[in-house]
Amino acid sequence: MNNDAIEEMFEPLGPVTIKRMFGGKGIYHQGLIIALELSDGELLLKADATSAAEFRAAGARQWTYESKKGKPAAMPYWTIPDEALDDPDILQKWLRLAYEAALRAQSPT
Repeated sequence: MNNDAIEEMFEPLGPVTIKRMFGGKGIYHQGLIIALELSDGELLLKADATSAAEFRAAGARQWTYESKKGKPAAMPYWTIPDEALDDPDILQKWLRLAYEAALRAQSPT
């Protein structure tokens, strides 16, 4: 996905900054990373213990990769639920959840 398409997709949330990373892209809103575009073009939104169940219930999949020890490692990023891909109003909800997860990640415990 080119940067213009990413910016347009995230427009319901507000302006984003896009940085190259790990062969893909990191997508930031107000200085916080909220999404990744993987090298294969898949777009993933940030989630955490508070929001992961909602992503799971909507049919999203959590990003995992095989660690150096040969075991799956789960990352705090999830696919965008199918229902949000064609509806900007629904997409806005998921973008907001990703931003809220990023905010919580910055808060001291």
